[in-house]
Amino acid sequence: MPDLATSPFAIASIVLAALGAILILAGLVSLLRARPLRFAIRMLAGLLLLSLGGLAGAVAVGIEGYRALTREEVAARLIVQPAGPQRIAATLRFPDGREQKYEIAGDEIYVDAHILKWKPAANVLGLHTAYELDRVAGRYRAVEQERSAPRTVHALGRDRPVDLFRLRQRYAFLEVLLDAEYGSASFVPVTRRAELELRVSTTGLLIRETGPK
Repeated sequence: MPDLATSPFAIASIVLAALGAILILAGLVSLLRARPLRFAIRMLAGLLLLSLGGLAGAVAVGIEGYRALTREEVAARLIVQPAGPQRIAATLRFPDGREQKYEIAGDEIYVDAHILKWKPAANVLGLHTAYELDRVAGRYRAVEQERSAPRTVHALGRDRPVDLFRLRQRYAFLEVLLDAEYGSASFVPVTRRAELELRVSTTGLLIRETGPK
């Protein structure tokens, strides 16, 4: 997805808000000149444009951080190795060059993501399937340990004032534009040092080993 500053929705938001403000000011001038019909028309049009600008701005903020997904692609590269009994040292390298190190408790490393699938009506506006990695965590093989052993969960996503993924989960009327999928996750056991690729497609996540076995 484009950066917020270059997003067409952010630009549209600014343009619509500016036009709406101009019409509202023009409406106030009409009111001072005792032209109630012009005042009402300009105010309604101005408020409509401001509302559309706010909607475009919300979409721009909501999709910031998501990456457009047109095919299966590498979302991150992982280097993992045991760091003790049921402890994993993990390094994640992201496509933008960032690198993060994590200490994880468990037998397996687990990663999940948010995947937004826009409906054809939204595709016309240039919105297509996008994803954002959400968290990396540890997973125990034994259910009893999942309930009682120490857990480690690290956030990979960003906090944002408008979260389209959670809004879609909360409001059914957004179904006409957007699907927010659950269960986009993958995990693998870590018994030795390994280099892995975390791949994402429109059907979810997949972890594959890339280094020598």
